[in-house]
Amino acid sequence: MEIIVLNWQQTLAIRQAVLWPNQPQSFSQVSGDEDAKHYGVVIDGKLVSVASIFVDQHEARLRKFATLQEFQGRGIGSYLIEYILHQLIEQGYKLFWCDARESALGFYQRFGMAISGERFYKADQAYFKMAKQL
Repeated sequence: MEIIVLNWQQTLAIRQAVLWPNQPQSFSQVSGDEDAKHYGVVIDGKLVSVASIFVDQHEARLRKFATLQEFQGRGIGSYLIEYILHQLIEQGYKLFWCDARESALGFYQRFGMAISGERFYKADQAYFKMAKQL
């Protein structure tokens, strides 16, 4: 298992396959992708997980985090988040946050993230903002 730095275009196929399988790949591109930091996990030469970090002064926002379904439940996503958190702490960021799908709250809570605010919806998906002081 290897973590690599990606460009935003390399993240689109996994984002689309995991997060928005009923939408075109272009739906998975977000404003600011060009300036974000993008990471991926490669196993046996195959990109299996991606995460994008959007930074603003002392805050880092996780967006479009996805692991291919057949690789979920193996600790790959946790490995990637732990790596990213370590990098952000070393770089002096103070806050890590994301809009978490309601179905993934337990995953983010394992990293010390807490719900901040009320449930909201994006494209019929329920989300909560979650955050952690670094």
